Amino acid sequence: MLVTLLQSRWLSVNEAIRMDPTRMAQGIMTGIGFLGAGVIFKEGLTVRGLTTAASIWTTAAIGILMGVGFYAAGALATLLTLGVLSVFRQIENRLPAQVYAQCALRVARDGATAEEDVRRLLSEHRFTILNLDYGLDPDDGTFEYRMAVRTLDPANLSRLGAAVRSLPEVRGFTLSAAGD
Repeated sequence: MLVTLLQSRWLSVNEAIRMDPTRMAQGIMTGIGFLGAGVIFKEGLTVRGLTTAASIWTTAAIGILMGVGFYAAGALATLLTLGVLSVFRQIENRLPAQVYAQCALRVARDGATAEEDVRRLLSEHRFTILNLDYGLDPDDGTFEYRMAVRTLDPANLSRLGAAVRSLPEVRGFTLSAAGD
């Protein structure tokens, strides 16, 4: 930014040349906007990276303020940004977070557990089924339920795993948390 502000000292200026330092700021913010867009990811029902993208953009804006010599405004913007991020981190930590997982349950084909039993088992462990698919493996004679599930307590994952481990009719089980 200093280069654009001081270029009239280095270049001879005539009426045909128009220097506009705000164009440098526009270029910086546009480029940083593209970088910020690169850190935003959609994963299933979750969008991640919005705070990171906003922080990158805000940091660039603060850098421009400092670059043009607005030190007080840059310092104030820095303090406000850190304050807002800190407060929102505390709020986010107090809000209930939903935990998503992929679940697969394999049972013997001839003694297949009924769908109602699977739904009841997941409901007892405070899971909500988002979608449910079925599969049949003719080679090993197993019937498989595949589903995406959601819960509010991450500890429910281990409780469900322990409960399923104790079921004699279950031939295979997978429970994979999605995201973090």
